[in-house]
Amino acid sequence: MEKFYTSNAPAPVGPYSQAIGLEQLIFCSGQAALNPKTGKIETTSVAEQTHLTLQNLEAVLAASGSGLQHVVKCNVYLKDMDDFQEMNKVYEEVFAPHKPARTTIEAARLPLDALVEIECVALRK
Repeated sequence: MEKFYTSNAPAPVGPYSQAIGLEQLIFCSGQAALNPKTGKIETTSVAEQTHLTLQNLEAVLAASGSGLQHVVKCNVYLKDMDDFQEMNKVYEEVFAPHKPARTTIEAARLPLDALVEIECVALRK
């Protein structure tokens, strides 16, 4: 196993790695809309948070030798399922036409009171 870390994404808020590589797979820990420089959530809309969350995920993937175009599966956690359409619009813009497999669930509470958290599994380039 290989651990990956980049300062271009938020530092972990707990005892975990940003990503772990195993053979041809990259397992990315959940990312939220934290500003990598401040470590704080500075946006209030689901669309803005989804956009920054995916940027953070992209930075972690880049550090691990992969990219969003190599994602095979995402898990999306929403604070409120009523935000599904707004999150989905941003998600679709980022992943179209690739469309990896995905699960989306409502979570009672996310770390740092984020509105959205996304984790993924990707192939190495």
